[in-house]
Amino acid sequence: MRCFGSTVTLRSPAQGNPVRPRTPTHFAWVAWALLAFILLLPAAGQAQSSEVSASSTQLTPLEVNRQELVEMAVVGSIAAPRMAQPPYRIAPDGTARALPGTGSITYNYRVGDSAVDMAGDHVEPAVSISTDDTAEETGLNVLSQVGNRVRVLSGEAQGAEGTVIGKHGGIENVMVEFPDPVYEELALGDRMQVRAVGLGMEPENVENLYIRNMSPTLLDAMTEAGMGVREDGVLEVPVTHEIPAKIMGSGLGRDHVHSGDYDIQMFDEEVVERYELDSLRFGDIVAIMDADHAHGRIYRTGAVSVGVVVHGISRVAGHGPGVTTLLTSPEGNIAPVSDPEMNLARLLDLR
Repeated sequence: MRCFGSTVTLRSPAQGNPVRPRTPTHFAWVAWALLAFILLLPAAGQAQSSEVSASSTQLTPLEVNRQELVEMAVVGSIAAPRMAQPPYRIAPDGTARALPGTGSITYNYRVGDSAVDMAGDHVEPAVSISTDDTAEETGLNVLSQVGNRVRVLSGEAQGAEGTVIGKHGGIENVMVEFPDPVYEELALGDRMQVRAVGLGMEPENVENLYIRNMSPTLLDAMTEAGMGVREDGVLEVPVTHEIPAKIMGSGLGRDHVHSGDYDIQMFDEEVVERYELDSLRFGDIVAIMDADHAHGRIYRTGAVSVGVVVHGISRVAGHGPGVTTLLTSPEGNIAPVSDPEMNLARLLDLR
């Protein structure tokens, strides 16, 4: 037989005579080539199929009425922490604990940090701002959009700039993230001005979609991170978690979502494990399935809403990490896709 171009002579054990096997014929070589082609054909087809699949899921940016948006200033001051008397938080099992909560400058829980692993209740990350006047408080909370720029007007940190990262309903605080060095210069009562833009934003190339509490800056960042419109007209949105509407609690019953949030209940261990809720972080972009937030928060089969985690866990019945709405579609024209890194810290380069 031939091996790498050389002829090998074999000897018959019975006759002791040399035996020269036949070399492969031209037909044999053709047969081997045909077999190789047949074996490689499925792989080639699979590669072609992958290319077709990739091209069929190409996304186009979400178009909005950007040129119509109004930009104006709203003002708030760093809010002092507030606590009830007595200061206990009562859990569903009847136990009571006194814990840190809303307001203030929170130095060690900020955007990107755990919203779950803490000895706190409704803790707001970074810096909380508010105002004592009710009408001005509403203006601050409704006009401020996630991703808006904030400038410090008074105190040792005057001139420093931060970013809106969420809104907390009930207490009506707006949360602001700053670069690390600024925190040592901030003080309770420092005044801040938000350059508010985004309220009134409407989609132009997706039907049955509503935009809430989102700045153009965040819209652009989410687009850069993979959000876009599919060929079938559905908005694809990367999220860290998909959460069932059945476990959403405090915050239901309002007739709008232009401010505030509503809470993810975390009292069922099986549900917490199944949806990996223990890994929730401040600033995570999450999807809430079967939730319609167009004009208030309701359960609607097939609806999808997307929001950002804005405050921490709670041990009080009906409460938990809070979510401020960013996008909602009553007819389900939002398709969440998993991306564990979809967090404001990365999207807006905050930390």
